[in-house]
Amino acid sequence: MSSQRIAFKVHGTVQGVGFRDFTQRRASEFGLKGWVEGEAQGDEDSIKRLLKEINNGPRLAHVVKVEKKAIGVQDGESHFGVRRTSESAFGSS
Repeated sequence: MSSQRIAFKVHGTVQGVGFRDFTQRRASEFGLKGWVEGEAQGDEDSIKRLLKEINNGPRLAHVVKVEKKAIGVQDGESHFGVRRTSESAFGSS
């Protein structure tokens, strides 16, 4: 299967509820690479599974909307991690 990469932005109650750790665990389970504050790379099925999981979120989260868009694949990543950054593929909102 070919790789693809998406940027994602999650709206709702996702602060202080373990959302980053939840997303990192799910992405790792699905064999994806990338980072929590908004990119995932891997096969299409794994990305769909991740988006479904983050749409539900951890128990205390309340996800209102998940935005996504396709972006260029990146070489050299070996895992899915947590990265805090002010950069966003969605621009400022």
